[in-house]
Amino acid sequence: MIKLLIVDDSALMRKLLEGIFREEGDFDIQLARNGTEALELVRSFDPQVVTLDVQMPGMDGLTCLSQIMIEAPRPVVMISALTEEGAEATLEAIELGAIDFVAKPSGTVSLEIDRLRPILVEKVRGAAKARIRPTLRLKDRIRHQFRGAGVRSQPSRPNRANAVPGKPDPSPGLVLIGTSTGGPAALDVVLPQLPPGFPWPVLVAQHMPASFTGPFAKRLDRICELEVVEVSRPMPLRGGTIYIGRGDADLVVAQRSSGMNAMPMPAKRDYPWHPSVERLVTSALELYEPSRMVGVLMTGMGRDGADAMTQLFNRGGRTIAEAESTAVVWGMPGELVKNGAAVHVCPVEEIAAAIIEGVEADALR
Repeated sequence: MIKLLIVDDSALMRKLLEGIFREEGDFDIQLARNGTEALELVRSFDPQVVTLDVQMPGMDGLTCLSQIMIEAPRPVVMISALTEEGAEATLEAIELGAIDFVAKPSGTVSLEIDRLRPILVEKVRGAAKARIRPTLRLKDRIRHQFRGAGVRSQPSRPNRANAVPGKPDPSPGLVLIGTSTGGPAALDVVLPQLPPGFPWPVLVAQHMPASFTGPFAKRLDRICELEVVEVSRPMPLRGGTIYIGRGDADLVVAQRSSGMNAMPMPAKRDYPWHPSVERLVTSALELYEPSRMVGVLMTGMGRDGADAMTQLFNRGGRTIAEAESTAVVWGMPGELVKNGAAVHVCPVEEIAAAIIEGVEADALR
């Protein structure tokens, strides 16, 4: 049995969530109405997984999460509203140690809960198997928040005065990164390490809803040396720019009269996860020499991108898989390793160096 604690201030939402997991037959469930009750049950019930509402009266979800991650770290899946405010709070929750999130239904909850059911069950089951890895300086950041009387500081934008502006290039290389569960925190580690003047475009497919990828890109832009943009329209590929695929759509590489572009495309049923890593890499393989591509698969459930990156490897491209020791869920990168198609397998802190090494090796040819 999987011990699950459901925390939500809405009686209806608690009832609906409890019903979903009771029907699965292998969940031992407790319910909490607020953050205070949740902390008491974390201590007494000792759940394997917690689903936690972001917005609650009294002790809100972020404060509760902060306390859980200090006292008794465990997998937490946030339940968040599909709003910009909800997205910002959810991204902060990821920074504080939550491993995943589910967007609440935007309409009548009781009518849309069936659409939410398979996503919730998949994410909670995945969370039960997840590895909780202490977030860098987590306790210091949380205590700083409490000392600041609830005022949460925003990351500062790096000084890009000496950065080399990216220019369109008809034949640059490409870095392609795919990730899912645990990905936002992993990208927080990797992308800020890419230096000013990095010569290749970096395209990122992170499984996320559409209302979250814009705030996510803006947040990354504040902490990265390189410019970070959400691909909400066709954009020329420029070296030194990081392109985040828009949620609930796919990110592809396409050739237009102006040159190579990053483009958003409507999600295709052939690909179960979006933005699809598989579709991104496949589109790039049609237009670029594999020897001038670096593919990276990081933490995430399932196997999205493993087959396309195996093709990339077989055709002479460089591939990097996150090591099991740091991946929250070693699904996607693990599949690439099982295929024998990872040139490098390294912990998340070393992935940026492996990317830079791959780009520099191409420059020496």
